[in-house]
Amino acid sequence: MRARRNNHKKITLSAGVALLTCLLCLSAIQRLQQAPAVEQATGSAQLVSIAEVPNYGDACPPWEAGTAEADLVAGTNTNNVFESFRQASVYAASQASGQTGDVTRPPVRNLLDTHPIYSSIAIDNLHDEVVMMDSNTWSIRVFNRLDNTPPNAERTEPKRVISGPKTDIGFHSGVYIDPKTGDISSVENDIGDSISVFAHGASGDVAPLRQLNVTHRAYSAAVDEAKEELYVTIQYPPQVEVYRKGASGDEKPLRVLAGESTRLSDAHGIAIDVQNRLMIVNNWGNISDYRSPGTGRFESASITVYPLEANGDTPPVRVIQGSRTQLNWPGAMSLDPETGDVYVANDMGHSILVFGRTAQGNVEPTRVIKGNRTGISYPTGVFVDMKNREVWASNLGNSSATVYPLTANGNVAPLRTIRSAPAGKVSLRFGKTQALAYDSRREEILVPN
Repeated sequence: MRARRNNHKKITLSAGVALLTCLLCLSAIQRLQQAPAVEQATGSAQLVSIAEVPNYGDACPPWEAGTAEADLVAGTNTNNVFESFRQASVYAASQASGQTGDVTRPPVRNLLDTHPIYSSIAIDNLHDEVVMMDSNTWSIRVFNRLDNTPPNAERTEPKRVISGPKTDIGFHSGVYIDPKTGDISSVENDIGDSISVFAHGASGDVAPLRQLNVTHRAYSAAVDEAKEELYVTIQYPPQVEVYRKGASGDEKPLRVLAGESTRLSDAHGIAIDVQNRLMIVNNWGNISDYRSPGTGRFESASITVYPLEANGDTPPVRVIQGSRTQLNWPGAMSLDPETGDVYVANDMGHSILVFGRTAQGNVEPTRVIKGNRTGISYPTGVFVDMKNREVWASNLGNSSATVYPLTANGNVAPLRTIRSAPAGKVSLRFGKTQALAYDSRREEILVPN
C-alpha cells in the first residue's frame, strides 16, 4: 500500500498538496528572448514538468527574500531567475543520442493551491466538533462546531490536524464519526484502497487505530450501528460492500451488492435508513462491463434504493433519475431519520438537493439550497445534524464549510461559515493531476484530474 502511494506522490505533493510546476512553451520562448545572458540552443526550447516539493502546510515554501525563488513566486523579477541559470549545469540530449539529461534550473512559476480542499464533512455530536477531510494537503482537520469565520478574517484555524506519513492519509473522499466514541473513519479513494480509523483526539502524525483494505476506488461509507455493519460504495466496478464495523486488514465483506440488475453505475454517496430498512446510493451514470470491450455507455445520474440487507445482483425498489432531478455529479448523502428525507451534495450543480422518502422517477427535489447567498461552491460533502437541527456542506470550490437550518430552502445565507482561505477564494480543485497540456491558441493550461 505504501509503495503504491509513493508512486503517486511523484506527481502530487508529499503531504497532499497537488503541485503542478510548469514552464509554458510560449512563455519560455518569450522570456528567453528577453534574457540575452542565457545561451539559446538552435530551435525553440520547451520544458514542462510535474514535480514534488516539501510540504509547508498552508504557506508557500520559506524562500529567502530577494532570492530568485522568492521573486519568482511574487512574479516581480524574472531576470533574477535566468541569472541563476548561469550557475546551473544544464544538458539536454537529443532523442537520437539515446541519452537523458538532468535539468536543475528552477521553474519560472508554480501553479498550486496551498489551501485545504474539503471533500467531505461530519459532525461529532459527542464532542461538539466539525471534522473535515482535506484532499489537497492530505489531512483531517477538526474545528469547533460553533466556529464562524468573520468576513474580514484570513481563515479559522483548526483545533487539531491529523496529517503526516504515519497517518497513511491520502486522497480521501468519505468520513464517518462513531457516535459512541468520536473515532474518525476516513475512506481513501483511488490511492490508499483502505479505510483508516483514528481515535478521537488524535493529532499530528499518528498511526491509525486500524485499517481495513477495501476494493480500489472506494468512495463513501455509512454504518448500521444497531447491527454494527459498515457499508462502503465502490465506484468501479460499481458495488456496495458490507463489512463488520470493526473489520480490519484483509477481512472479507459479509455481503456485496453488485451486478447489472442493481443499476449501480459509478456509485458515490450512500445513506442508510435503518427505520425503513433501506439502503440509498447515488450514481454518476458511467456504465461498462470491464470484461467486455466496447460495452461502455453514459446515463444520467441517479439515486437507487434497495432493501438494507440486499445482496448480490438485486434490483432497486425505486430509482430517482431524469432531467427534473437536477442531479449532476452527486457526492455524499445524509439522511433525516425522522422524515426519511435524503440530502445530496450536488457537486456540479452547486447545490444541496433534498428528496422525500418515497421519491421515485423523474421528480424534482422537494427543496434545493442554491444561490449566490449560500456560499456553496462545488459541494461534495453533506451532513444532517439532527441534534442541532442543522445541515452542513463542505465546499470543494472555496475551502469552506457552510451550515444552514435543517429546513432551509432556496438562496439562503448560511448560519455560520468556516473558512480555511481568504474570502472570495476560488480553489484550483486539483485532484490527482498526472498530465497537462498547453493550448497555445487560447493560452490555457489543461489539467485532467
